[in-house]
Amino acid sequence: MSTDTTLQSFQADVIDASMQVPVLVDFWAPWCGPCKSLGPMLEKLEQAYGGRFKLVKIDTDAEQQLAQHFRIKSIPTVYAFVGGQPVDQFQGALPEGKLREFIDRLMPNPSDVELEQAGAALDRGDEAAATEHAKKAIALDPSNDSARLLYAQLLLGAGEPAAAQGQLDALSDAAKADPQVGALMQQVADAVDASKPPVPHELLDRVAAHPTDLQARLDLAEYWIEYKDWEPALEQLLEIVLRDRAFQEDIGRRRMVQVFELAAAQPALVSDWRRRLGGALNVR
Repeated sequence: MSTDTTLQSFQADVIDASMQVPVLVDFWAPWCGPCKSLGPMLEKLEQAYGGRFKLVKIDTDAEQQLAQHFRIKSIPTVYAFVGGQPVDQFQGALPEGKLREFIDRLMPNPSDVELEQAGAALDRGDEAAATEHAKKAIALDPSNDSARLLYAQLLLGAGEPAAAQGQLDALSDAAKADPQVGALMQQVADAVDASKPPVPHELLDRVAAHPTDLQARLDLAEYWIEYKDWEPALEQLLEIVLRDRAFQEDIGRRRMVQVFELAAAQPALVSDWRRRLGGALNVR
């Protein structure tokens, strides 16, 4: 429901309120014809947006000081306030479609909202919640470099440098050009090198000596999975799929699907191997 404000209540009704949600201030008068069509439409949209913005109305005849302060020359005039400041305005009675466009420009990006919540979670020491919010921010807007950077740092801190590297690889060129980002990328690259598991010579020798030994391939895949080295694990599992779908009740395919979930922080890798698996299944 819209709010009628006065000079005395303007601070609370508009400035303070706009720190929480965008506020539209409708300057109108009872004798104004276009105001009679615009006002109800704004009230309808306030209801339709479900509290995502607030509508405040100012009768310019009753509140002449406010009208003079905002230099209102004609009515209706609508000011938009965000974060305590006027950020946009229009004059005249716009059609509903144009009103929606105006309002939508004021709405916070949902991805940025998730990123803010991730930061708040970090401030209170809840890294698990921060990670979930960062993931949601990226899902909502894959071009959100700030969300990817935060997620990469969280992954690095969780001991998943390869996954962190995957997020950094997906950054825009502009983000990668930042010296601080470059330093983080080097730190992650060093961590990836340091985290590489010992070479499992015995398992590799078993597979080399007996390429049809699917148990050896499965053992080798499980070794890589334990170290979160997804690509060599997927290589062995796909080979099992190609050689014998019946082996251990299609363990190759089933385990690949599980690895896709485990490697969700590396979407490019998962997408590539999903495509390869799909191709292998279509061959059968």
